[in-house]
Amino acid sequence: MEQLEEQIAHLTRTVDDLSEIVARQAEEIVTLNRRVHMLMQREGEREASQSGGVVVGDERPPHY
Repeated sequence: MEQLEEQIAHLTRTVDDLSEIVARQAEEIVTLNRRVHMLMQREGEREASQSGGVVVGDERPPHY
């Protein structure tokens, strides 16, 4: 019986540790998603403010 109690205590500790890790990762994912969204928005605004100076995809530069 004592062995089972020790095993349950160990498993409980492991579950608690993993729960903390998952919670931290969830917070980090939310933060990273916000940063990516802000960067994409900033890049979209930057591209909109430029007047076609960047070659995109298969477009040929004007000197061809």
